[in-house]
Amino acid sequence: MVNFMNYGYIRVSSTDQNADRQLVALRKKGILKKNLYTDRQSGKNFNRPKYQRLIQRLKPGDLLYILSIDRLGRNYKEIQEQWKLLTQEKGIDICVLDMPLLDTRQGKDLMRTFIADLVLQILSFVAQNERENIHKRQAEGIEAAKARGVKFGRPEKAVPEDFAHLVQAWKNNKLPLEEVLKRCNMSESTFYRRLKKF
Repeated sequence: MVNFMNYGYIRVSSTDQNADRQLVALRKKGILKKNLYTDRQSGKNFNRPKYQRLIQRLKPGDLLYILSIDRLGRNYKEIQEQWKLLTQEKGIDICVLDMPLLDTRQGKDLMRTFIADLVLQILSFVAQNERENIHKRQAEGIEAAKARGVKFGRPEKAVPEDFAHLVQAWKNNKLPLEEVLKRCNMSESTFYRRLKKF
C-alpha cells in the first residue's frame, strides 16, 4: 500500500516578513511540521533552497498545499512552469487554499481541467501584473521623494577642514596619496569622488 503525503509550502519575500498567516492556514490542514517548507527570500529568482528540497521529496500522488498561487512564482511564466512541473512531471496534486477552483483533486474530467487551467492562467497573469505594479509604484514613490529633497543612502562623509591643503600638498607631490587618504580617513574611491566635487 502506497502512503501519499501532504506537504505545505510557505514563501515570504524577505526575512523580515511574517509567515504566520500562511503557517496557520496550512497547519489547519493537519500538515506535519516536518512536511512544511518555508523560504524567506525574494521570489525574483527560483533558487529557493527549501522549495528545491520539497520538490525532491514529492512523489506521485502526494498533495501540496499553498495559500495562494503566487507562492509558486512571481510572474506568469514561472507560475505556469512550476504548476506543470508539479502536476504533470511530478504527478502530485495541488490545493491552493485561497482559490478552491485550483484544487487538482476535484476531478480530472475535461470540464474541471479546462476551468482549472483557465483560472490558473488568469491568476498567473494577475500575480505578474501586481508585481509589475508594485515596482512601478515603488519607482514613482522614490521619484516623488527625491523631488521633495529626500536623500537616499548613507550620508556623505565629511571632508576634513584641511582637505584643500592636503589635496594641494598631494598635487604638488609633497604628500603621497596613502598619507592623504590616512589623514582624510577615506578610501581611494571616496577621495577621488570628493575631489571631483571639490
